[in-house]
Amino acid sequence: MTSAFALPERRAAKADPDLIATDERHFAAIAACLDQRLAELADRLAELRRAPAGSGQEAMDRDSAIHRLSARRRMLQRFGLDLCLGRMVPDGGEPVYVGRLGLTDAAGRRLLVDWRAPAAEPFFGATHADAMGLVSRRRYHWTGGRVTDYWDEVFTADGLAGHAALDDQSAFLASLAGSRTARMRDVLGTIAADQDAIIRAGSAGTLVVDGGPGTGKTVVALHRTAYLLYSDPRLGHHRGGVLVVGPHRPYLDYVSDVLPSLGEEGVQLCTLRDLVPQGAGAGPEGAEVAALKADARLVAAIEPAVRFHENPPTAPLVVATPWADVRLSAADWADAFGVPEPGTPHNDARDEIWEALVDILVDALREQLPCARDDTAWSDGELDEDRALENRREDEGFDAYGLAGRGDDAVVRRAFAANRDLVRAFGRAWPVLEATDVVGDLWTVPAYLRLCAPWLTAEQVRTLQRDVPDAWTEADLPLLDAARLRLGDPEASRRRRRREAAAAESRERMSDVVDDLIAADDSELHVMSMLRGQDLRAALVDADAVPADRPDRLAGPFAHVVVDEAQELTDAQWQMLLARCPSRSFTVVGDRAQARHGFAGSWQERLGWAGLDRVRTASLTLNYRTPSEVMAQAEPVIRAVLPDANVPTSVRTGGVPVRYGAVAELADVLRSWLAEHAGVACVVATSEVAVPDDDRVRVAAPELVKGLEFDLVVLVEPERFGTGVQGAVDRYVAMTRATERLVVLTG
Repeated sequence: MTSAFALPERRAAKADPDLIATDERHFAAIAACLDQRLAELADRLAELRRAPAGSGQEAMDRDSAIHRLSARRRMLQRFGLDLCLGRMVPDGGEPVYVGRLGLTDAAGRRLLVDWRAPAAEPFFGATHADAMGLVSRRRYHWTGGRVTDYWDEVFTADGLAGHAALDDQSAFLASLAGSRTARMRDVLGTIAADQDAIIRAGSAGTLVVDGGPGTGKTVVALHRTAYLLYSDPRLGHHRGGVLVVGPHRPYLDYVSDVLPSLGEEGVQLCTLRDLVPQGAGAGPEGAEVAALKADARLVAAIEPAVRFHENPPTAPLVVATPWADVRLSAADWADAFGVPEPGTPHNDARDEIWEALVDILVDALREQLPCARDDTAWSDGELDEDRALENRREDEGFDAYGLAGRGDDAVVRRAFAANRDLVRAFGRAWPVLEATDVVGDLWTVPAYLRLCAPWLTAEQVRTLQRDVPDAWTEADLPLLDAARLRLGDPEASRRRRRREAAAAESRERMSDVVDDLIAADDSELHVMSMLRGQDLRAALVDADAVPADRPDRLAGPFAHVVVDEAQELTDAQWQMLLARCPSRSFTVVGDRAQARHGFAGSWQERLGWAGLDRVRTASLTLNYRTPSEVMAQAEPVIRAVLPDANVPTSVRTGGVPVRYGAVAELADVLRSWLAEHAGVACVVATSEVAVPDDDRVRVAAPELVKGLEFDLVVLVEPERFGTGVQGAVDRYVAMTRATERLVVLTG
């Protein structure tokens, strides 16, 4: 086997066989085990793919197994030997190797301990103050599948022998000094003890990860997600899974590879805009209106806004049929309206109520015609099929035949579906509702808004009114989301009826085919008569003739929700997330000093107002990203407006002071830097600027760099970022994105 080590000449001392021979033997065993595992996975996948797909639960189990084994295979192929993060030597024990996942050879020998397992905790958590039983720890730096550097730390005097790098910060500093790319770099091997303690905290309640720029909040949030999915059986993908919510689309692109690199491919990542179909086109909102819509009470106004449309008639209705007239009393209406369980979406409940109404009418008709027992008994009446079809066209929310096929009542149920007076009365009492119509009416019908939100003053009602009901803004999204969840999909009922109608038609066709086959069967045993069995007839019907609804993967419920840059969320926006996480299990990540619109109170107070209790807070205070030279310039910017801001302490220096210059120097600054460096740069500006045509240079507005990091950051006319808290926060956030160099250009 080729050596797993490819140490450069300047690190020749670390290539001493006495230092790496044990690792070489262990890596050889890992390589052999990986080859065996990959071959086994390939064989198993081929076997599953050759097997019949089956149907129902059998098909789902097969697909799940293929997905699980494929993900495992991709993980092994992606990393190879560099699955191994490092090793630790316990006091009086053999070295334990820690990996991205666990690996055991055919003899049962544990070659790698999964980084999330309790046995791996000392690898991340050991410090000189608490060695957690370790004598030493080694971390590897991999390049192209081979070790190009490693760092040793020792925790006891006896552990000094046999180690080549005894700087306990060397692994961190070497990693932090590396150039950035368009994706978040892999930091699993260098997670710090303070970060690891938060990653491994339990999932009950809400955990706030509070910290200033560069403290690794996002790293902690994403690795905590992978840890919880591994360690907490309540959070598995089959039990709700985890939703990660970020501040904007560039953030999602930046972190998109982190969880797959940790073996978790089923986590949903989104922004708040993604939760609502109208989010993509929503524009900004005026400050005064946005402040009113940020109130969670306005989201709660959706409930009375929907109930306004759920009114059982108080007058009786006489329903004419070809056989007799039937009276539907106010009590009958009320009984039918009471059938849906509390919490049933409005549009879904509509089907249940209709069925209940028809049941009441069928029973009443039977009382008048006690001899009626089946379709034959009803055949003396004439059903106007054309009128039924016309009814269906008039009321788009109701398919005349979709709910009309219950056994021996099929004919009479179609008759009620064809009754125009009944259908119209039902449509007025419980109409099909669209979320956009309900919310749009609030902003265009003052009396409706006053009814649903009586605490609003007359002036506030006028402020919230607008001429175009569907001119959606970001501030509208929480109300649209609440309305969608309360109403349900108005198209789902129609699709369900179409599936039922298609299945009924298929059964009818199959019944005709079976009858023809039986009639033509002249065999001695009359084998075709077996087709009269219900099980066989059901098996012959194509249940997938009409495709099933595609589930909304962001609708929830989720077992756990991670919210990054949470200091920006309004009370109304929090309702969008609370509705998707009934367990109230959250990881909340943020920095109060980075709140563009200010942050009143503590995290416990702020989240309590939004509706979360059982709130714990963990603080990160060390800045691993931003050089001290940059932080020295950024700190006064934020303290000028927030004297108590939790500004973190940088752990390293960059050796390069912050440069100040004129806007005219922008092109020269970028060209010079690109020629000398391999990383990425970002120009932060509020207006268009000309930059070199290079994919390593990005131009972004101040509000779109939050959560990101770049080797070079250039601020163009930062005085134009704004005034007050918002302007200071935007300048502070933009300055602290730099990992190497900061340049500030003014007019």
